[in-house]
Amino acid sequence: MAQRVVSIGSRSGLHARPAATFVQAASQAPLPVTIAVEGKHPVAADSMLGVLTLAAGYGDQVTLSAEGEEAEAVLGELADLLGKELDA
Repeated sequence: MAQRVVSIGSRSGLHARPAATFVQAASQAPLPVTIAVEGKHPVAADSMLGVLTLAAGYGDQVTLSAEGEEAEAVLGELADLLGKELDA
């Protein structure tokens, strides 16, 4: 299983707008991806409700996980997205 740890780059954290951008990208991935915050169970990265329940704030570290042939590439793209300011 491939994993990537990334810090949330959006100053407002993963609230509605940044979460929607991330969830949309995750839903287009060719394999299932999970996202987790330390101390909480992983949730499906393509689930808006799941991502919002993580309550990830600016600078918080999240762990992205996926399994499959393209996992490293997919996680790299999603990690890059989460590291950016998505609330512009």
